[in-house]
Amino acid sequence: MTASSSTLSQERAAVADACRRLGAEGLLIGTAGNVSVRAGDRVAITATGAVLARLTPDQVTVVDLDGTVVAGDLQPTSELELHLGVYRRYGVGAVVHTHAPMATAVSCVLDELPCIHYQLLALGGTVRVAPYATFGTPELAASVLAALDGRSAALMANHGAVTHGATLDDAVENALLLEWGCGVYRNAAAMGRPRVLDEQQQVAVIEAAVARRYGATHPVPPAPAPPAPPAQEEEPTKGESR
Repeated sequence: MTASSSTLSQERAAVADACRRLGAEGLLIGTAGNVSVRAGDRVAITATGAVLARLTPDQVTVVDLDGTVVAGDLQPTSELELHLGVYRRYGVGAVVHTHAPMATAVSCVLDELPCIHYQLLALGGTVRVAPYATFGTPELAASVLAALDGRSAALMANHGAVTHGATLDDAVENALLLEWGCGVYRNAAAMGRPRVLDEQQQVAVIEAAVARRYGATHPVPPAPAPPAPPAQEEEPTKGESR
């Protein structure tokens, strides 16, 4: 997205749309969670205390990269420094923080979500769990930033999850993928010890995905043209010899 003015009206509307979608998917409950998108040196981010599943664009605040409010009438989320820290360190385009049920449950039990399915490689593989710290604190922001190193998702111990992406759609899809992965792990663990993909298997998946351009649609190649019929020799005319 491109910032046409300091108000970022399109970005504010997009954040509201993303929150309503995440709410419909069950990843955002009440006022718990926050979403942002960056446009240049401005960030459109959810306001504190807003009901996210019913969010409207006027409940999205615009701040600069220092956290100063430049547009909007509401205070930004208490996790503002976490979002700004992700933008500063990783240069991404959007950040999603949820208290999604499966992700939060896994964050209460594991130190990391292992790579039990190859789709988790889209998040970087094993998803780390950042140590617990009080919400909205510098300590929490620092631990989450460390857990995100080389990853597009992290779990927050006894708290929730954070994902980021090049675009807001990417960050939302990563949040949905993480919640699915946590659900798969939970269901597998209820039946036994989940198998984990080893490094060699993960590398093979990445190589296959690159070779097959996995994750994108491809048109059916045109059918090869039928071979030309063999040339017919002309019959000699009467009196003509070959």
